[in-house]
Amino acid sequence: MAVMTQVMTLQRGAIAWSNWRSRYPTLQPDLSDAALSGLDLQSADLRGVDFCRANLTEAILNQSDLSGSKFNKAHLHQAKLIGAKLRQAEFIDANLVEVDFRAADLTEANLIGSDLKGANLSDTDLIRANLIGTELRGARLKQADLMQAELCRADLSNAILLGANLADVNFAGANLFEAELSGTHLYRANFRQAKLVRSHLIGAYLFGADFTDADLSGADLSWANLSKANFAGANLTHTNLRGAILTGAILP
Repeated sequence: MAVMTQVMTLQRGAIAWSNWRSRYPTLQPDLSDAALSGLDLQSADLRGVDFCRANLTEAILNQSDLSGSKFNKAHLHQAKLIGAKLRQAEFIDANLVEVDFRAADLTEANLIGSDLKGANLSDTDLIRANLIGTELRGARLKQADLMQAELCRADLSNAILLGANLADVNFAGANLFEAELSGTHLYRANFRQAKLVRSHLIGAYLFGADFTDADLSGADLSWANLSKANFAGANLTHTNLRGAILTGAILP
């Protein structure tokens, strides 16, 4: 449970909180289960804070340093984390519906099982992030960097990933129904048993991608670079491959 003196200090705002932290630099704050909805904590020093199960609905955390903080099972519905530092932060099973993460640093963050429906992750850094089993329906990830991220069994239906870096991403078993992936960098991406029905991959770079047993029915892969891609067992019914580069590709 949260330490009430710490909760009261935080409720006074980012400046009061930062002054308190400067006096107790080695203390690990406990704000678990705290009611913090709507608070303006912009640019606050919140490194290593325990926010597990806390209510941060509509909180403003823009430009805050939350590196290593824990938000497991926390509620951050419609919170703003624009430009926030969230390296190695934990959001396991968190409610992140419609959260604004634009330009945030989520490098190696753990978001396994979290609900990110409608979240804005454009221009975010998600390198090596754990997004296994996450709910990303309708999420925006334009120009995001997800290199080596884990997205197996994630639901990315209707997600927008235009211009994203998805090199070496694991999409095994993921749902990408009608996802927008045109112009993305998907070097050696793993789509084994993924559902890409009616997805848009126009002009995408898919060199060495693995589509083993994937469902690509109705997908648009026109002008994509599919050199050395593996389509063994894939469903290519009504798939658009017009102008695609298939040099060395393994076709079903």
